[in-house]
Amino acid sequence: MRKWLWIFFIAQGSLLSFGILPARAPTATPPPEPDSGAVVCTPNAYLVSPEDCLPLGPSIYLTGLAQIGMTLPLNPLPSLKPNDLLTDVPFHYFILDKTKVPLLSAPGDVTSNQTFPPGFVYIAYKDRINTGHGIYYLLQNGGWILGKGERLSEISTFQGLEFRSTPRNSFGWTFEDIPILIKPGYNAPETGRRLAPFTVIQVFDTKTVGGADWNLIAPDQWVEARKVAQVAINTKPPDGTANALRWIDVNLAEQTLAVYDGGQLVFATVIASGLEPFWTRPGLFQIQQKKLTETMRNNDPSDFYYLEDVPWTMYYDGSRALHGAYWRTRFGYPQSHGCVNLSVGDAHWLFNWARLGDWVYVHDPTGHTPTDPSLYQGGAY
Repeated sequence: MRKWLWIFFIAQGSLLSFGILPARAPTATPPPEPDSGAVVCTPNAYLVSPEDCLPLGPSIYLTGLAQIGMTLPLNPLPSLKPNDLLTDVPFHYFILDKTKVPLLSAPGDVTSNQTFPPGFVYIAYKDRINTGHGIYYLLQNGGWILGKGERLSEISTFQGLEFRSTPRNSFGWTFEDIPILIKPGYNAPETGRRLAPFTVIQVFDTKTVGGADWNLIAPDQWVEARKVAQVAINTKPPDGTANALRWIDVNLAEQTLAVYDGGQLVFATVIASGLEPFWTRPGLFQIQQKKLTETMRNNDPSDFYYLEDVPWTMYYDGSRALHGAYWRTRFGYPQSHGCVNLSVGDAHWLFNWARLGDWVYVHDPTGHTPTDPSLYQGGAY
């Protein structure tokens, strides 16, 4: 037995000396590395899962933001402010006090065959003189009135936004001073920051908490939705327009107006629509008449109004029109007698863009505005 063992070892040694090795079993492919040892992606948004890394950690957060259209830092809206010259109005206005004011043929005249009844009365004047016995105003029609009232010293210069392309997400304007909270809900802690009236914000998400809607405007920044006039973008033409390429969208619930041209959003702003019981009627209409200026009046003595030289007026529903409202200082909530009131700059922009026959889609997504035709008679402004 020992002899045979020696022979075996001698043979093995000979083989090794000649570089001949015994055959080995093939090496098996190692199993794939578990996720716990894989490479984590660099912090970024990954809307499509990558193959060479794991989108974990900060990437989960960033991807969640990207899915609702939010980036860090936030991308600005593709917008620009309209030309400031659109806010210029070629008239001076005077508001009469709420007494009977006679229309005179000359300053100091004591006789008159016509008076302005008490009410909501604005006149446009060409000149103003002080006779020493009183201040008189020369009207557009050549008549004079005694200065019982006050000059309109300031007209709102607010303007909406023009758009180079349609934004990915909705946006809006605050119409009062509001706090920013770190999460939705009246009891949520505040961030210490506030938004001034007419601040433009982007809206990335909306949640209902505590019976109220809340808008996400940035990471961990929420504001109460009812204090924002939000433009809900919809590039689909309204039903009944035969796939029109141009239309004006008036949202009564949000008090916003959006203009679409070629299926793209090109302009948006804040309005003031009709206040109960003078609602702005929902429906689909077309622009019937365009007038550079218009005098609007109501002869009802219990609700008398007389408004001279209302600029950039476009009638679309009987006596209801889109027009500049030089007497308004704030927009974003119902105030009118049924018309869609705009700042003078916004009305000017819209007047320049619009054509006769363009569609006007007035709607209330909440369904709160009545649609009974019998409620929509009489005048409007």
